[in-house]
Amino acid sequence: MASDMETDNDNDSGNLLTRPNGQNYGTALRTSSSYHPLATFNLEKDKQYKQQYSDLYFLRLAKLKPAVDKVASDAWDGLEIRDEVVRRVERVLDVRQGELCWVTGTIYMEMPLKPNILEDILKDPQDLERKVSDIQLWYKQNWIAPDAVRSKYISEGEVDKVMLEDESGRLCLIGNYIRLEMLVTGCIIAVMGTENSDGDFDVLEMRFPDIPPQPERWALRPKSRSANGDQAEISREKPASETKRRKLALISGLDIDGDITDTLTTELLIQYLLGETTGGDDQQSAQEISRLIIAGNSLAEATPAPVKDESGKKIAKKYGYHSSSYNPAPTEYLDTLLSELLPSLPVTLMPGATDLANTSLPQQPLHSALFPHSRNFAANPAKAPDKAGWFDSVTNPFEAEIEGWRVIGSGGQTLDDVYKYVISDDRLDMMEKMCRWRCIAPTAPDTLWCYPFQEKEPFVLNECPHIFFVGNQPKFDTCVVRGQHGQEVTLITIPKFKETGEIVLVDMEDLKVQVVKFQLHEHGDS
Repeated sequence: MASDMETDNDNDSGNLLTRPNGQNYGTALRTSSSYHPLATFNLEKDKQYKQQYSDLYFLRLAKLKPAVDKVASDAWDGLEIRDEVVRRVERVLDVRQGELCWVTGTIYMEMPLKPNILEDILKDPQDLERKVSDIQLWYKQNWIAPDAVRSKYISEGEVDKVMLEDESGRLCLIGNYIRLEMLVTGCIIAVMGTENSDGDFDVLEMRFPDIPPQPERWALRPKSRSANGDQAEISREKPASETKRRKLALISGLDIDGDITDTLTTELLIQYLLGETTGGDDQQSAQEISRLIIAGNSLAEATPAPVKDESGKKIAKKYGYHSSSYNPAPTEYLDTLLSELLPSLPVTLMPGATDLANTSLPQQPLHSALFPHSRNFAANPAKAPDKAGWFDSVTNPFEAEIEGWRVIGSGGQTLDDVYKYVISDDRLDMMEKMCRWRCIAPTAPDTLWCYPFQEKEPFVLNECPHIFFVGNQPKFDTCVVRGQHGQEVTLITIPKFKETGEIVLVDMEDLKVQVVKFQLHEHGDS
């Protein structure tokens, strides 16, 4: 940078005040964003919670069973093992002892360490007779705390069991193949083997639905109209006006709590995104960012402000709402941060586990009342209900077409819950399995809270995304997964910005991924 600052007059090189050199500087313009959010995970205004959650499993099975059956039929139809032909069994209940067959069903993991509300209550029936205040304290100590700190549901030894079930019954699966394969509650599979004398099904092979068909780029581009008003064919090619290179910025885990460190690190982030940190290549890179997606946990865990009386003494905590204990600093700072970015950069905001949104999936958009300044950049739902503004508060999980690519992502709860079922720590492998299971939240509603859907199963992948990201993960990682029919999915785990200071950039031309790291150096650091 020093060479760029030199002047022709060496005698005046030490002077700060010099005459303008007459050089003209061009205006840096940010590339526009092609953005079409989908309402895949939006709930109706009139939500009902009277339904049974079991219907969701049957709905998932009915939706994915044809795909699994096709894969299994292609692999096993006509197959002979020791002069016995493998036959198809329609229901779990129709499996007969000693017969070589295959059947499709839903996996259920019977694990003693999984949270079970009924067992927790029955452990001490006398607890139900306690006063309300005591029960609330007991609930916090005995239900919430153990599950929050438990990283895995896996038990030592052969305690855990793998079941295959459908509407007719349940079958216990055994064998080395089962122990080697990654399985969680809720995934739909087909198994081939025989039932032994104990009534267990010894699995020889298994099949998954595999990666679904993938739409072409720009598949959601609206049809153009000809001169006579008829709709013309959809152009799948990149428009001529979109030749500039664009980048999608992904970030998660801001965990804003009003602390001074929030201001320092996030100010560096804002300056980078606005192109105000340095010049040259860094400014050019920021100029190419066409959209920012915040993938959950923008706010930290709620910590009420201490309540004090006029003399300054703390008031004893009471149950219920206390207006003076509400701490508005985190939401105010988040609103200020967004309002600084929005005049220059469109932002998509997803809720997360620690944000002010409903706990059960799919989490609905954060309310606009939380953002009195930023909501001015949002679309008016009364005038343009299907149009997204520069500030777009969306659901978690979230699906959209961005720069022609199908993008789907979550705030991290779905992957974190799958992680508890398996021995492996490879989160990209778990994301790949989600794609091959065709379900991004298989453990819902067993151990992951979700809405009791009756007519649709939004967590099932009908089409394969081009980009699949998950926020609030321990570290950044990425890979490309390929399907049997040419599908390619870029998997991305987004780290927590509060802990790592990292933001992920995706080149929307070739889908290559890079990381930019922000770090504060303390006094004395080299």
